[in-house]
Amino acid sequence: ADRLHNMRTLDFMKREKQLKIASETIWVYAPLAHRMGLYSIKTELEDLSMKYMEPEAYRDIAKKLSETKRERTRYINEFIRPLREKLDRSGFKFEIYGRPKSIHSIWNKIKKKGVAFEEVYDLFAIRVILDSSQEKEKEECWKVYSMITDEYTPSPERLRDWLSNPKSNGYEALHTTVMGPQGRWVEVQIRTKRMNEIAEKGLAAHYKYKEGSANEDRFDKWFGQIREVITSQDTDSVDFLQDFKTSFLAEEIYVYTPKGDVKMLPVGSTALDFAFSIHSAIGSKCIGAKVNHKLVPISHKLRSGD
Repeated sequence: ADRLHNMRTLDFMKREKQLKIASETIWVYAPLAHRMGLYSIKTELEDLSMKYMEPEAYRDIAKKLSETKRERTRYINEFIRPLREKLDRSGFKFEIYGRPKSIHSIWNKIKKKGVAFEEVYDLFAIRVILDSSQEKEKEECWKVYSMITDEYTPSPERLRDWLSNPKSNGYEALHTTVMGPQGRWVEVQIRTKRMNEIAEKGLAAHYKYKEGSANEDRFDKWFGQIREVITSQDTDSVDFLQDFKTSFLAEEIYVYTPKGDVKMLPVGSTALDFAFSIHSAIGSKCIGAKVNHKLVPISHKLRSGD
């Protein structure tokens, strides 16, 4: 919160101070907010950092977003209309709306895919928020998914199921990308009010819903590891930050053991990292691995779902 306040008032500082604080923010604070499930704070930190670090690109995208806002709103309304009618007929209690993607995430797509602003198809996402009881959440989210995909053709490889396997920061939702009117791809996010609160408020909401349950979950384990690292910190601060970033702020992949247990590893992990995550003795004796029934070397990079 303190960092967010600093970023909002950066205008009054010298250029070199602006750059120092903005680069720190994008390197440590934004990933930390993401890891704690504080999506709205993470997004604002990223956008504000970009405003000072890449001012021209920031202004350019902001200008184009405001110029295309009217056409976007018209398209979103056209996309939502048949879905709203279907959901109403089925008796769901729900909200459905479009929300623009952040400037920073649009900029990332432009860089990653080497395309112009006009070619970025997902400048917005459609969000469906259901008012469901906790025991019926999954079932109702999948029902809504099937209604959406009856109306619009989905892209099978773009389905993201974080209902069965929530992200380690507590995020739960179903994401799908479908072909909307005029042949445009549109991302749709389906979640319940509880999941939405966790996505907006992160940890605080997570603990609110967890009260009274004694299970230690991924969040608790993550915090335990951070506590351990901070209390035994004897390296210099640059090393500490680097370790902290790679250990705790990296994006994850989900990999399955033959028994169907899920292991979460940082993106870029290899078969050897997987072996060590099971037990250090297995890691130190490992000479190869089988991934999806194929023999691979221990340096083989793993992907989510392997």
